[in-house]
Amino acid sequence: MVSAPSVSSSITARLEVLARPTAVSELTTAIEREGGIVTALDVTASGHEHMTVDVTCATRGEEHAGDIVEALRGLPGVVVDRVSDRTFLMHLGGKLSIESKVPLRNRDDLSMVYTPGVARVCQAIAAHPEDARRLTIKRNTIAVVTDGTAVLGLGDLGPLAALPVMEGKAVLFKRFADIDAFPIALDTTDVDEIVATVCAIAPVFAGINLEDISAPRCFEVERRLRERLDIPVFHDDQHGTAIVVVAALTNALKVVRKQLGDVRIVLSGAGAAGTAVLKLLLAAGARDVVVADIDGVVHAGRPDLAPQLVWTAEHTNPRGVTGTLRAALAGADVFIGVSAPDVISGDDVATMAPDSIVFALANPRPEVDPDDAAQHAAVVGTGRSDFANQINNVLAFPGVFRGLLDARSHKVTESMLLAAPTALASVVTEDELNPTYIVPSVFNPEVTTVVAAAVENAARTAAGEPPAHR
Repeated sequence: MVSAPSVSSSITARLEVLARPTAVSELTTAIEREGGIVTALDVTASGHEHMTVDVTCATRGEEHAGDIVEALRGLPGVVVDRVSDRTFLMHLGGKLSIESKVPLRNRDDLSMVYTPGVARVCQAIAAHPEDARRLTIKRNTIAVVTDGTAVLGLGDLGPLAALPVMEGKAVLFKRFADIDAFPIALDTTDVDEIVATVCAIAPVFAGINLEDISAPRCFEVERRLRERLDIPVFHDDQHGTAIVVVAALTNALKVVRKQLGDVRIVLSGAGAAGTAVLKLLLAAGARDVVVADIDGVVHAGRPDLAPQLVWTAEHTNPRGVTGTLRAALAGADVFIGVSAPDVISGDDVATMAPDSIVFALANPRPEVDPDDAAQHAAVVGTGRSDFANQINNVLAFPGVFRGLLDARSHKVTESMLLAAPTALASVVTEDELNPTYIVPSVFNPEVTTVVAAAVENAARTAAGEPPAHR
C-alpha cells in the first residue's frame, strides 16, 4: 500500500523566486505534479525583481521530499535557500521542560522553598510517608519507562532512539490528563536490572507506565514490578491497546447488532498487545477466540509450542481450529490484527461471516488494506489517522492514569481495566454511532474525564471506599 502524503513528513522550503505573475502557480504545480500537497505558501520578503517564498507541503517521506525539492530546483528563476523538516524542527531541544510552580522573588520565598523551611516538610514526610503524595510532585507524576527494544513498529532501536517517543508520551499525558510524566530510557535489557532500577526510582512517582519493551520480557517486568511496588504499573502496549480495542469492538458490535458472547473472533498476534487484548476480551465475555501467530493457529496440540503460548492455548480455540490464519478467518465475525502488515487480503475478509468487523492495527501498514477490507466488512478500524475509526492508545492511557492518581490507587486490577473500555465506548452516543464512527476523537474533551471517573470509582470500590463525586 502506497502511503499518502502526511503532515508527519511535511517540509518547508525557503525559495528565492523571480517576481513574475506566474511564480506562485509554477511552484504549486511543480509540487502537485510530484504528488505533494501544498498546505501553506507565504511571501516573507519582496523586492522589485525577487521575492522570498516559504512553501510548506506534505510528502510521503524523505525520498519523496527530495524529489519535490529537486523539482523546485529545476524551475527557472527559483533558488532553493534551505529546506526544513517540520517534524524534526518540532523535536529540536526536546519536547519537554521543567518549570517551577512557586515564585522565588526574595529571601522569604527562598527560606520556604529551600532551606531552612524545607526541612520541616522533610521531617513531616519522614514521620508520615503517605504525606509525600500531598507535599511533593509524587502526587501527580509518573515515569514513562522503556528499554528501547520495541519502539513503535521499528523494533529494537535502543534507549537513545526511544527517547523521542517517551517524550511524546509525556506530552500526551500533560495535554490530555494534566499529568506530569517523565521519560526514563534505560540502557539495559536485563529484566533484573530494569526491575531493580525502576524500584529504586519509584519513590518519586505515583505510577509507572511501561512502554516499548519487547515480549516476552515485558510480561516478567510488569509482573515483578507489580509485586514489589505500592504504586500502579501499567504497560500501555498491552493494556492501553486492549482497552481501546474492547471499547471499539463494543460499539462495532452494536452497529452490526451482534453480542460479544456469540461472535467468533480471530486474533492475529500473540505478543504483548495480542495477549492483553485476548485477556481483556475474555474478561469482557468473549467465548470463541482463535489466536494465530507467525506459525499459524495456536492450539494445545501444536508442536514446539512456546512457553508463553501455553496459557493462550489453554484458554482459547474452543472449536479446536488448526492451520493457518487465513483458514481460521473463514466464517469469523471479527478479525483483530496486532501483528504485521499484509497478513491477509480483501479476499480473505470476503470469507468472513456477513456484517463482519475488521480491526487491522499494525502501523504504519496494517494487516490488510483498509479500502480492500471495507469492500466486504461492515466496520473497519485501523491504528492510522488517515482512515475512519482510528483505534489509538491515547484514548485510554491518559484517562486511566488520571483515575488511578485521583484515587491514590496502589495497583491496577482487572475491574479497573474493564471499567475503562465501557466508559470509553459510552462517549459515542447512540445518535452518533455508525460504521465509520465507533470511537471518539482523541480531542473529544469527554474522553479523559469519563474514563478517569470510571477507573477512579473502580479503584475506590476495590479499596472499599465510596465513589468519587465529580
